[in-house]
Amino acid sequence: MVTELTVLEPVATSCCSPVTGGVLSDAEATSLAARFKAMGDPSRLRLLSLIAATETGEACVCDLNESLDLSQGTVSHHLGILVKAGLLTRTKRGQWSFYALVPGAMATLSRALDA
Repeated sequence: MVTELTVLEPVATSCCSPVTGGVLSDAEATSLAARFKAMGDPSRLRLLSLIAATETGEACVCDLNESLDLSQGTVSHHLGILVKAGLLTRTKRGQWSFYALVPGAMATLSRALDA
């Protein structure tokens, strides 16, 4: 059974000005902090880079497990945090989940740090 998921736009898209460009609203600060916090783990950064480096722009969780010295449950936990933070999307195909970067999510974070 195929489950279709709606791709949500990154929440931080509304935050177009850099952190140094003015005072962030509470919502903007909360959104940015959640995304940066999600990236504050070396394993999650590796997962983001592994997915970004694929030819197709997506990776099966089964392939990601082999790339890291972590259990399947730990990898799934980290991927779930990245999905919840709005950095990755997840689609199910059969028993496997495939992950891809949310378009523009990394650029939004980069722009937020531009001075």
